[in-house]
Amino acid sequence: MRIAVHQMCSGTAPLYNVEKMAAAIYQSSESGAKMYFAPEMSFMLDKDRNRAAESIVSESGNEGLKYLADIAGKCRMWVHIGSMPILDQASGKYANRSIVIDADGQIRARYDKMHLFDVDLSTGESWRESSTYLPGPRPVAVQCPLGLMGLSICYDLRFPDLYSAYAKSGVDVLAVPAAFTVPTGQAHWHALLRARAIEAQAFVIAAAQSGTHEDGRQTFGHSLVIDPWGEILLDMNEMESIGYANLDLDRIAEVRSQIPAQHNRREITMPVEIC
Repeated sequence: MRIAVHQMCSGTAPLYNVEKMAAAIYQSSESGAKMYFAPEMSFMLDKDRNRAAESIVSESGNEGLKYLADIAGKCRMWVHIGSMPILDQASGKYANRSIVIDADGQIRARYDKMHLFDVDLSTGESWRESSTYLPGPRPVAVQCPLGLMGLSICYDLRFPDLYSAYAKSGVDVLAVPAAFTVPTGQAHWHALLRARAIEAQAFVIAAAQSGTHEDGRQTFGHSLVIDPWGEILLDMNEMESIGYANLDLDRIAEVRSQIPAQHNRREITMPVEIC
């Protein structure tokens, strides 16, 4: 199964980013891909909260989302919008929402980022996602042309309990769109993604933001596709581009027959014995 991964350097203007995504979907379709994957905050990356607020609307009011859904239907292409900011009108806060659109142009799944990035980095960067965003309530998996796909976003990658839940649900693919910072990306990106693929014995598809963005931040790039054995099938390095990978879905059963980790799993319900 051929997939397309869009490594982006999203700016502050949603319309500009959506047009880039639309062109990439058309190009991916012409290249024979059946699914297209975009990174976290593909619609807009802007750390100026006042400026960003002018462009963040509810899901039902988002014209860019409707436009891409229409293109997905025209191209008969499944589209994974890595994530986008969505206004929660009840609370006035936002959701960092991953959306999966099917080949009929219909939304098939929504996942809101569960783990929010509240950190102070040694570089002097400070991030407080929880001051603006609401955490998602639950894991979400969706049936797609690749099989059962578990959804997650960026910082979720550091919380193995989420991926353990997906492994127990028998997912075939894990989607991990991201906008990793350069220092954390250099230190942990490849190691964590390979670990998630190996633990779940599933493909990992991680479309990433890359480069120096309009708002001044820098992201790591290196969008990856990893097979269930932990082998890297695609590493897009640092350039903004579209990459392609061919997934042999029979590889999932092959790896699981070699090491039946899911059958050997024991539920850990007792507290840790501390000696």
